[in-house]
Amino acid sequence: MSASPSPSAAGAAGQGVQELAAEPAAAVRALQMALTAEHAAVYGYGVAGAHLAGARQKAAARAWAGHEAARDTLAAMITALGAEPVAAAPAYRLPFPVRNAPTAILLAALLEDRVAAAYLGLVALADDRLRVLGARAVQAAALRATEWRGRTLAFPGLEVPGPGPVPSGAGAGQPVPSASGPGRASPSPPPTGPAGG
Repeated sequence: MSASPSPSAAGAAGQGVQELAAEPAAAVRALQMALTAEHAAVYGYGVAGAHLAGARQKAAARAWAGHEAARDTLAAMITALGAEPVAAAPAYRLPFPVRNAPTAILLAALLEDRVAAAYLGLVALADDRLRVLGARAVQAAALRATEWRGRTLAFPGLEVPGPGPVPSGAGAGQPVPSASGPGRASPSPPPTGPAGG
């Protein structure tokens, strides 16, 4: 799991990035936010996948690989804009204990919700290419979250739901409070930021 962008990601990201001179600082901030979410999603899917089997584990592996590819593309885009991509933390604090398949599925849905929220920063930019990139990423994350959760959200990315009650047998037994209020996306990286921080 290298943090450096792959050559193909760097080539794809370099196309047209030089034309973002109108708002480079805003573009870099939005890209860094999305990159932070992708780093945490890669970590979180590593945890979730270890507790899944069969088709669910294969779905987690596909999502993990997709988040790795997105991470590399974003890092290459940030580098092309002359900035240093934010590095992944060595570990991230999970929002609740993940000890079995039900909690792993809950974590996967929450990861996708937070990735969708992070990409909304790109949707808000004036650059059409970044807006399209952001919109497609929000859509992809919302679809993955729906697969994990079994239902859709009315406004994916605009409200990051709390994980809700931890399924019985998960070890915690207490509801986990929402990371953000209604209608407000959480800016924190999924799962909840660097461990120990």
